[in-house]
Parts: sequence; structure tokens; C-alpha cells
Amino acid sequence: MKDHTEAYKYWRENLKLLTILLSIWFLVSYGAGILFVDFLNQFRMGGFPVGFWFAQQGSIVTFVVLIFVYVYKMNKLDAKYGYTEK
Repeated sequence: MKDHTEAYKYWRENLKLLTILLSIWFLVSYGAGILFVDFLNQFRMGGFPVGFWFAQQGSIVTFVVLIFVYVYKMNKLDAKYGYTEK
């Protein structure tokens, strides 16, 4: 029964991490790129309005960064629960 409990805890932590990371990506891509674009266009980044930048580049860059964060955090989670490769 201990293995089942540990696997359940592992899966819960994995889902929590996924929820957080996907929420961040949603806020950046949908929120900054669509919902708040008019407000963000008041500011400039690299000569372009920030809302335009987030819609074109920001969500992609954020997604790539979140992939690396996920890999790092999952490696730590795997080590915590003993699922590392030998």
C-alpha cells in the first residue's frame, strides 16, 4: 500500500505543477496577448507595443521557458520519490 500512496503523492504534485505552469502560460498568451493588449500597447519594448510583442513573441518565449522549468522541477520531483534513472 505504501507504493500506491507514494505514487498518488507523486502524481498529485505533478498535476499541481502542470496546473501552475499552464495557468502562467494562459495568462501570458491569452491575457497579455488578447485581453490586456490595449492597456499593454501604451508601453514599448524594442520599438514595438508590448501587447503586440506578447501576442507575437511573448507567449512562445514563455512557453519555451516553462518547458525548461518543468524539466527542472520534474527532475527534482523524480529524485524526491525515487524515480530517477540508474
